Amino acid sequence: MIAQTTVNDEEKAYEMAQGAVEARLAAAADVEARMTLFHWHKNALRHERGYRVSFTTTTERVAALEDWVHERHPHGTPQWIVLPAAGTSQQYLAWAVKETTAR
Repeated sequence: MIAQTTVNDEEKAYEMAQGAVEARLAAAADVEARMTLFHWHKNALRHERGYRVSFTTTTERVAALEDWVHERHPHGTPQWIVLPAAGTSQQYLAWAVKETTAR
């Protein structure tokens, strides 16, 4: 599974990516280059700089990862998108399972 969120603070993005991997909730996490986010806030269109964090995780760990991210996310309603990793090689899938298994 690939789970994604966005945050508008680079340090927070790195903290969340590293923390999820350290907690074995994600096998890997990528902080994507700075981008511009457009959204509505209190009836006004806003834009701000942001960072997408993409987590590689498993079906079994995605709910725990969601809870973990939401507890640490600076926004009350954070973006949370989960995509199935269709076509994932068996080797990569086995690696992701191994890396998200508590030791």
